[in-house]
Amino acid sequence: MEIVLGLLIIAVGAFCQSSCYVPINKIKDWSWESYWIVQGVFAWLILPFLGALLAVPAGQSLFGLFAETSSFNLWMTVLFGVLWGVGGLTFGLSMRYLGVALGQSIALGTCAGLGTIMGPVLLNIFFPEIDALSKLTAAVIIGVVVTLVGIAIIGVAGGMKSASLSEEEKKEAVKDFNFPKGLAIALLAGFMSGCFNVGLEFGKDINFGELTDPMFRTLPATFLVTLGGFVTNAIYCFYQNQKNKTWGDYKKKAVWGNNLLFCLLAGALWYSQFFGLSLGRSFFEAGGTMDTLSFCILMALNVVFSNVWGIILKEWKGCSQKTIMVLIAGIIVLVFSTFLPNIIG
Repeated sequence: MEIVLGLLIIAVGAFCQSSCYVPINKIKDWSWESYWIVQGVFAWLILPFLGALLAVPAGQSLFGLFAETSSFNLWMTVLFGVLWGVGGLTFGLSMRYLGVALGQSIALGTCAGLGTIMGPVLLNIFFPEIDALSKLTAAVIIGVVVTLVGIAIIGVAGGMKSASLSEEEKKEAVKDFNFPKGLAIALLAGFMSGCFNVGLEFGKDINFGELTDPMFRTLPATFLVTLGGFVTNAIYCFYQNQKNKTWGDYKKKAVWGNNLLFCLLAGALWYSQFFGLSLGRSFFEAGGTMDTLSFCILMALNVVFSNVWGIILKEWKGCSQKTIMVLIAGIIVLVFSTFLPNIIG
């Protein structure tokens, strides 16, 4: 029962993340780079910081915790956050060329597989004594493989969509639809986004141990990873502000109230996935199969809900019944992949 409860909490977070682009559509008179960094202030700084404070017991300090943490682990956590930030930037481009459903499916699928595998592999390189590779059990590998199969099926549906629609129909569903370019960008985004879980692995001990509620134990590391990602995104967005001469966006007082509200909502929905991940993992056996695969499960559920939004937003409009059936088959495999580790573990 506890495992089901943990999965439900992660699923709620995944649904919120997959919905975070809905508020962005309500933002007025701002360029992409302006609203992206403002929502990032909430998604990657303010809310993760507040979340990390939940892991701090009475009489202790979050910054005191960071000061006492191994500098190597601390900076590796931030470094992989910086690398994850690159994935976040290209992630947005993948949806520009493929749409919400297909873009998130390919990027998050790659992220799920690599994020799960890279963490233990890199930890084993730097700390062979902890035997991190022992986490990659047969159940974990099978779970990752089944997740990737589901993603591949959805990718096939995307290819069928690209082949069956006219250019006009593609543009109607996704304005800048370009399957080859979008596929390349989505794969890069997925690879770099997988660094988020690697950062969490390096920072898994950045907490107060038994004094920290297990539900909040990964939140300090989450804050450090998102802090690194914020740095990457801020540099790029401010560069785009300069290049496109869009600094004036921030001076448009008439839209600040509206835009700040929807940036806050988008940021809160985005952060919910990792807040939910932390809460959900507390219901799994620490270091067990479900715990190791929790990041992969989150990404798989993100793909499921992003495709639900893709259907709602009519991104698959005009596709054949066969294409839709292939898409649904991929979604079913992904849902099954979230329960499979518990069945075989």
